[in-house]
Amino acid sequence: MTGLDQLLESIDPQKTLDETDARADEAVNSFPLTRAQLTQWDEFRICLITFMRHIETAVLHVRTMPEASLDFEWGRCVHLLVHEYGRDGEKAAFEMARTGNEGGLYAVLRKLARRIAQQYGENAVAAKVGTWWDKLSVDEKLAATEEYLEKYGRLLPSELTESSCARIKANFPKVLAEHPRTIQRMRRVRR
Repeated sequence: MTGLDQLLESIDPQKTLDETDARADEAVNSFPLTRAQLTQWDEFRICLITFMRHIETAVLHVRTMPEASLDFEWGRCVHLLVHEYGRDGEKAAFEMARTGNEGGLYAVLRKLARRIAQQYGENAVAAKVGTWWDKLSVDEKLAATEEYLEKYGRLLPSELTESSCARIKANFPKVLAEHPRTIQRMRRVRR
């Protein structure tokens, strides 16, 4: 097994992305939600902050997350909500939680959990790729890139593989970090 093979095995989506998603799903199901609708803004904020802490402890396998100010933690929630629901995402999410429309609070929590899991899964993959890549010499980097193209080049979009794969060679760590998502998509299509 080559060094590249070992890296790709260590970042396989079943060991990284799928596992993180599964832990987030378990955490969603174990979150003590007392009401299906929240009509007060402050109650909504506290619920989401508490939920985010709950998900992060499950995804990261830690007992507790360090406490931060509520404003800081709410800012992190807003960032995730904007990513999911667009500009003013926190307001859109509150409307859902308040009215019960579009899946209500539960749908908001599920999307928040998915986003957190995705973020941590991708961070874990990027860290493994970065650590592996930084240890290689220039010749080893070139050889690894060629090996990857030989084994997996057919999986890559044609616009990346044209012109002697210059874009891939210039951004190979990014290609490696995206590899688990590519494999994950392929496995889902096969099902």
